[in-house]
Amino acid sequence: MKNVMVPIARGFEEIELVSVVDILRRAGVRVVLVSLDSHKRVLGAHNIVIEADNALPEFDSEDFDAIILVGGYNGMQNLANNELVTLWLKQFENSQKLIAAICASPIVLDKAGVLKGDFTCYPGCESQINMEKKNKKSSAVVKNGNIITSTGPATAVVFALELTKELCGETKAKELYDELQMPTLSEFLHTSA
Repeated sequence: MKNVMVPIARGFEEIELVSVVDILRRAGVRVVLVSLDSHKRVLGAHNIVIEADNALPEFDSEDFDAIILVGGYNGMQNLANNELVTLWLKQFENSQKLIAAICASPIVLDKAGVLKGDFTCYPGCESQINMEKKNKKSSAVVKNGNIITSTGPATAVVFALELTKELCGETKAKELYDELQMPTLSEFLHTSA
């Protein structure tokens, strides 16, 4: 069983967090929610409180196969300013473990020095990223080596399915794609545009 850590910081984007955690758990991945400090109850950007399993300092990066950062501008800032998050990102990069970030959180990856080449993020957030040797794509999800990035709340399910594919394989991702009724979205997209 794969083990994934999702640090949550005050101001996180709730849709992104719940989508990623729910879909990965459906895939059989052990997802651990960690707060940045001893306060387990963390307030999201839209006043929804999520309770973490434990605090980040209680864990060892060696025990995890991936780290996933959700967005929310204030949440991103809190993640970016946390020395342990930065340290873990560097350790995961050195070990070539999976690193993923959605919405504003590719900024955290850049600040930690692990974002390189092609990526995506919430529109406008690239202004806070050092764009030297980097290329922002307009895709919903971008995979570049061991790093997966995505644009925002509306892409959270697609992001989670890409993470599922990376951690559990194409067959499990396709199974969840069908189970979640993703094929019905194409009909919606054609009639609402």
